[in-house]
Amino acid sequence: MMESATRSARNILTGLHEVMASKNHAQGKLNHVVNIIGEALTSEVCSIYLLRDGALELFATRGLNEAAVHVTRLGLGEGLVGTIAENVETLNLDEAAAHPNFRYVPETGEERFHSFAGVPIVRSERAVGVLAVQHVEPRKYEEVEIEALQTVAMVLSELIANADLIDDPEVGSGIETGTIVLTGLPLVKGAAAGVAIFHQPNVRIEHTVAEDIEAERQRVYSAFDKMREQIDRMASQIDFGTGGEHEEVIATYKMFAYDEGWSRRINEAIDSGLTAEAAIERVQQRTRMRMRQIDDPLLADRMHDLEDLSNRLLRIVSGQMSTAAQLGLKKDSILIARNLGPAELLEYDKRRLRGVILEEGSLTAHVVIVARAMGIPVLGRVRGIRHKVRDGEMILLNADEKSVIVRPSASTEESFQHQLVDRQKKKARYAAMRDDPAVTKDGLPITLMINAGLRDDMSALATTGAEGVGLFRTEFQFLISATLPQRERQQRFYRDVLDAAGDKPVIFRTLDIGGDKALPYLKDETSEEENPALGWRALRLSLDHAGLMKTQARALIEASAGRTLNVMFPMVSEPWEFDAAKAIFEGQIEFLGKLKKQLPSKVRYGAMLEVPALAETLDVLLPKIQFLSIGTNDLTQFLFAADRADPRLAERYDWLSPAILRFIKRVVDATEGYGVDVAVCGEMGGRSLEALALIGLGIRRLSITPAAVGPVKAMIRSAEHAGIQAKMTELLASPPQNLRSALSVWATAQGIETG
Repeated sequence: MMESATRSARNILTGLHEVMASKNHAQGKLNHVVNIIGEALTSEVCSIYLLRDGALELFATRGLNEAAVHVTRLGLGEGLVGTIAENVETLNLDEAAAHPNFRYVPETGEERFHSFAGVPIVRSERAVGVLAVQHVEPRKYEEVEIEALQTVAMVLSELIANADLIDDPEVGSGIETGTIVLTGLPLVKGAAAGVAIFHQPNVRIEHTVAEDIEAERQRVYSAFDKMREQIDRMASQIDFGTGGEHEEVIATYKMFAYDEGWSRRINEAIDSGLTAEAAIERVQQRTRMRMRQIDDPLLADRMHDLEDLSNRLLRIVSGQMSTAAQLGLKKDSILIARNLGPAELLEYDKRRLRGVILEEGSLTAHVVIVARAMGIPVLGRVRGIRHKVRDGEMILLNADEKSVIVRPSASTEESFQHQLVDRQKKKARYAAMRDDPAVTKDGLPITLMINAGLRDDMSALATTGAEGVGLFRTEFQFLISATLPQRERQQRFYRDVLDAAGDKPVIFRTLDIGGDKALPYLKDETSEEENPALGWRALRLSLDHAGLMKTQARALIEASAGRTLNVMFPMVSEPWEFDAAKAIFEGQIEFLGKLKKQLPSKVRYGAMLEVPALAETLDVLLPKIQFLSIGTNDLTQFLFAADRADPRLAERYDWLSPAILRFIKRVVDATEGYGVDVAVCGEMGGRSLEALALIGLGIRRLSITPAAVGPVKAMIRSAEHAGIQAKMTELLASPPQNLRSALSVWATAQGIETG
């Protein structure tokens, strides 16, 4: 067993350095390498597989049958070796045959070996080979041994690339010449056109083995100092508003830049004998592999921030500093990156940067929060975009439609530009309607409110003319924080929101976490759930963590001193859950009253109807509440048993389905006579045709995205309530095969503006 990963890796690298400096041919060097590694790890088998002609070929081995060399070939994803290369991941198994992807290769003679460990050999972010060790006795390899293998794999990458033994990872990238259409996940809505700009070229590491370890260490220290200066300078130059969540994002980002653990790991890699560039890349590769193993989206986002910093540090230490931001944008541009950190986005000229396309990305990523504050559309999870477009080619980005058009025809580009002009004209017209009331032609007023979750969102009240915030998602503050927000911080945040709203109401929804919104610092059983959307989330989780809910209740109560507090509980399944949540708030009110604290002038309680079961007990719940919000996003997936996060089902179930509409109508009818405000606060209400149907069902209050206020208001002012009510009664009594189409045709004939 090795005394340490550092010492073992250094010994191996010393041997590899001698091999690389020798005059042996490439095959002889690889044969020597497997012996050095096998002896250092006291492993009976050490093998190197390299990617040639699209398959992983056994190039050298110590311990397997020599006759299998250049004979055994495995496809990507085939066997353990193919799995490592396809997923660019590490495997460490005490019993190889027990792995579901194990494949027995008779000619190798490996049947007597039980343990197996393998790491990818990476070049240009792709696996170009696999380094594997095996042992007769069943045992897991120690972490220090795996680290030594990963370090050696880096050096092998340089050796085999220089010897021209592998497929060029840059060849066969699949770049076409004609128009292609790609799809992705909308992260920030909007549309834009511009030329493709790649965020950064790959930094090609030419030398991996250090000649002078102390000199390499000083290079890294200097690079860290320079990187931290850059981050501090950017943080002080933020110019898109104050007091927003993006500032908290940058603060968290700075925390990573000053993290001693990260710099220590790079130092350890240098101690093992790597150059500064190779040490940073070594730690970065390990981060990427960990990212692939993380199911928690919040932890994955934190790893993306670290990836961003690694890229920055690598560029500084290698002297390859020029990103597209530093070189400057000459034209309207669409930025393309595998992923992007918030600080990197802030470097770009907002006058020229029109949109961002990411191969990865998630709704809760820090860069998304910053992009939203900058007003830049972002489309994420566009697979292979970096290998399907060239720098400078025209791109049409429509995040609203989840699409990217690469190399459009002249006619397509012209049509898209006309659409962008039309969008601007519509925006101007909607802005001019800001102070006009949302009243139908026959005089029925409809209350339009916005959904919000960030401090910056509150500015939309003024720009849209909305009558308040019908849904304030309090969990956003928790999702972007590295630690649990303390009560005082929550209180300041809620007070700022109320101050920004002025005399307009804000309905605060208590924490809706769990499911697809997991908190890395709140450990519970949700991480192991098979169906998290149906599991321990939202109000269920809050009631289980009573301390968490008491803290939020007190923060909301104190922030609302002298004002009306509107509080809403998410995912109420049965009336007793509402009772339990309300009791927590009432208990905190009593506690603060005894402390002579100023209390809200009034507290109004409400519930979200997302779980269909609640509709069966509305007669019990309604006397206890002042308002009811129908959350159509979750309600739809629960009614149809369809996970809304599953792309195969995303477009399958229509909001204008008779099942959904009849359900909502039944809820509206059940509330009559109780004096309860009923609203729809899901995405359904933000679509003009769907909003028209909801008004026909008796909905008088909508809480929607700020961007939807203008179009929905225009629809309301062009419609007559009596007519739509009669039409919806007719359609639900005898539903046509396509209710959406029937309603759309009718609305067009009536001159109602729905698109």
